[in-house]
Amino acid sequence: MLAFLGGVLVLVGHFYPGSGADLVDWKPTRSYEDEARLEEEDISQMIAAQNEKRRRRGAPEMTERELRNMVKEDELHRLRGRGPFGGG
Repeated sequence: MLAFLGGVLVLVGHFYPGSGADLVDWKPTRSYEDEARLEEEDISQMIAAQNEKRRRRGAPEMTERELRNMVKEDELHRLRGRGPFGGG
């Protein structure tokens, strides 16, 4: 009986014309565009805060391109350490 009910649920789910989100009327709280915009704002705010600290120390300001290059280098370094011969 349990297997029959499970099979019926699977069939109903398979042949339902919408998605599971439509079935329960679920909508994301923010769109992907909003998420991308907020991420860009966060990056800008972090760079501004970092540059404020750098100005107080007398260091040159950092551009977004420099930050992205540093992140890329750090990520490559981290990934190299996890390779088959990395030992980390």
